[in-house]
Amino acid sequence: MKPNLIKIGNDDINSLLIKKIEEHHYSSPFHFHNLCELNYVVDSWGKRMVGDNIDNFSAGDLVLMSPNLPHIWYNDPSVLNNPSENKLAKAVVIYFPYDFLMKTAGDDIVILKTQKLLEKAKRGIRFYGKTQEEVTLKLNRIMEKNGFSKTIEFLEIMNILIESKEFEPLASVGFTHNLNEKDTERMNKVLKYIMQNFAKPISLNEIAEIANMTPPAFSGFFKKRTQKCFSSFLNEIRIGHACKLLQDLEIPISEICYLSGFQNFTNFNKFFKHFTGKIPREYRKHCIDLQS
Repeated sequence: MKPNLIKIGNDDINSLLIKKIEEHHYSSPFHFHNLCELNYVVDSWGKRMVGDNIDNFSAGDLVLMSPNLPHIWYNDPSVLNNPSENKLAKAVVIYFPYDFLMKTAGDDIVILKTQKLLEKAKRGIRFYGKTQEEVTLKLNRIMEKNGFSKTIEFLEIMNILIESKEFEPLASVGFTHNLNEKDTERMNKVLKYIMQNFAKPISLNEIAEIANMTPPAFSGFFKKRTQKCFSSFLNEIRIGHACKLLQDLEIPISEICYLSGFQNFTNFNKFFKHFTGKIPREYRKHCIDLQS
């Protein structure tokens, strides 16, 4: 998928840029930029793409990315189709140059740890556990800070992340991105259509028409840019949505099958096990065990 190059603030930014997002829904396209980014979802839910990784996100989602890693946070249809004026997408995002931390560390050991962290962040890393709890508390306060206090709070956050072992990489080891901006508009149209309509049948002919291409041309185009065939990409989105719904014990599994875009229970079970290693019933039991 060819993302868009986004320029954030001034091209010569050499310090922190802290942005508070309060919108009805997330509106940024699939994009990349030349800054590191720490993204904290205060309140919202949907699908997150970082490189070739697709996953659900909800309040508390905390992800660190190094420069030029394509990404998007995209709300579920339940948010996009909500007619209220409520701001359902709230986040705190911190942008900073790669060498900003190196210049402030002043210690060879800290510099080495920072380099290792940002090397891992080339794939995007999601933090969880006590790390996520400590950092999000600080991020909730950082907008109230001014001047040096804001910078000190940020450095304390980064110190927690540098020392943390509570994280998981997102994009695959083999993910590559050549920064080509061609076809950005086309791929964003395709992604938007999939995210809004994955709960309905989407044929190859239909999505190829959205891209204004023939089905064979679209298949090659899509696989080259996502490193996945269209049907696998679509099913991964659907299974991710099913995983989210299975955590709501009041929704029958048979209903979740259709709410996620599958037309029969056999296919639902097959693809669910392919992507998660469990059938839906086992996955729900696992969720119950975690809550007890």
